[in-house]
Amino acid sequence: MKTLRCIRFAAAALCAVLLAILTVACHDKRQLLSSRVRSVYYWSTTLNIDSTKTAFLRAHGISRMYVRYFDVVADAGGRAVPNATLNFATAMPPKVDIVPTVFVMPECLCGDRKQLASLIVKRVIQMNETNDVKDVKEIQIDCDWTLSTRRLYNDFMQAMLDECHSRQLQLSSTIRLHQLAQTPPPADRGVLMMYNTGDATDIRCHKPILDLHDAAPYLPYLKDYKLSLSAAYPVFTWRILFRGGQFVGFVHYDGEYPILSSDSIAIRQPSLSDIISAVNAIGSRRPEANDEIILFDLNNNNINRLNYDEYERIFNNYFDCCPAAR
Repeated sequence: MKTLRCIRFAAAALCAVLLAILTVACHDKRQLLSSRVRSVYYWSTTLNIDSTKTAFLRAHGISRMYVRYFDVVADAGGRAVPNATLNFATAMPPKVDIVPTVFVMPECLCGDRKQLASLIVKRVIQMNETNDVKDVKEIQIDCDWTLSTRRLYNDFMQAMLDECHSRQLQLSSTIRLHQLAQTPPPADRGVLMMYNTGDATDIRCHKPILDLHDAAPYLPYLKDYKLSLSAAYPVFTWRILFRGGQFVGFVHYDGEYPILSSDSIAIRQPSLSDIISAVNAIGSRRPEANDEIILFDLNNNNINRLNYDEYERIFNNYFDCCPAAR
């Protein structure tokens, strides 16, 4: 009997210890979740923060929004010029940090890069002042630079960094998966774009937006990448028109293309499982990259594609071992 009591006591003590460890782990998990920054990209030519978007921002506690202000493209003479400038149909949402984001085509980097940096920063500041966007602390540059344009981009980003810091602004750069294998550009931090992993023009590619199999070769570079990173995950859908199995274009709205009887429109979108798997893949290799979870992008179609709980799963990245944190 004595031995049995000892065994029961030891078992009870072990259970108590395990419960204490689990409780502490769950408490730490809740603290981690509460400290995370929840963010979205807004990628459109018109700023329209309607009731649907406002409700989403409030419901999920979104505190940062990366807003595309304009693109920089080359004109017929090869000069870098702004294009598709954001039209402010509404004001920016209140109590949300705004990060103006500028998309730069690589061919625009061949000219005077210091002048380009100066013009971009001045234009962003002017748009802020004109549209009453206050307390901007950061500008982001998005550019799909490659090995052949890396030096030009780095020169440009160094000029951008100097311009931003002279005005007490931070500078961030988007980082595409293929860019992880290269030296990071001059910037205060980066945002890893965890999407567009496959070839959307190939009708046989069923997961061009997000496929971890395609992303896998680049993920080993995450651990030692020498730039502070956040991560952005896709919640968008592509409609792609194929004719005779050949890519025609992305269908942005009904009637954009004449549709023949032999045409097919492929719907490509990441599943919730795809997205959560990507969050876990990044978290297992670079945990701090998920200190800020960013969704791309905020529009009504994307908002309605997933429900509240599904979005919360993405933001929280729940661990199955801690059901109390759910």
